[in-house]
Formats: sequence, C-alpha cells, structure tokens
Amino acid sequence: SVVTWGDARWGGDSGLVRGSIAENVARLARTDAAFAAVKRDGSAVSWGDPAWGGDCSLVQESLRAGVAQVEGTSSAFAAVKVDGSVVTWGDALFGGRSERVRALLAGGVVQVASTFSAFAAVKMDGSVV
Repeated sequence: SVVTWGDARWGGDSGLVRGSIAENVARLARTDAAFAAVKRDGSAVSWGDPAWGGDCSLVQESLRAGVAQVEGTSSAFAAVKVDGSVVTWGDALFGGRSERVRALLAGGVVQVASTFSAFAAVKMDGSVV
C-alpha cells in the first residue's frame, strides 16, 4: 500500500485514489507536485496537483491495464505500456502532450527517461524519440 503525507495540494493527500493504491502497488513516479502509482496488475493512477500531472482522467482508460513504466518531468507523466506505446498527461509545456510525436510513440518503445521539462523514448531498434 501507499502512505502519503505533507502538503495536500502537492500529492500529500491521496484520498481521491486511496482505494486504488491500498494494495498491489509495484512502483511510484513523481513530478514536482504529483505522484503516479503503477500497480502489479499493470494499471496506473496519479494524484496531486492536476496542473502537475495529478489528474490522469483524460487518459485513464489507457492506464487501466498494460502499464510497464511511468516516468515524470517536473509537471507531466509518461507511461510506457507493455505493447510499446506511450501515454502522456500533465502540463503540455513539460511533455504532457505528445500529439506531435504520437505516431513514433504508438509502438516499439522500451524505455522513457526525463529531464525537468522533456521526455526521451528509446525504441526497440535503438532509435530515440
């Protein structure tokens, strides 16, 4: 299970997702004001400041299953799915919107890394997006 504390606005209050993170959490990721949890069943959820990635409702359907990794910039998350696709959410200026590279992230991604405000994805063929 996950226990949170600290400033409620910045992820310290996980009350809205408490049922989702009560058990079987495999790993956590963070932005500067939100957390994301990947569960053992491959689902993922986030909480904290919505402007900093704490609200994943727009992509929640894509996060219900098959999530292998979540990485965060300062205010956005990227989830790598087991099918090699990537789902992003959070502040667009910090990588939360990936429409420009959507076709490149549709499959074949094996890892995502981040900086303060950008993501990079390694694909199976060794190329980097």
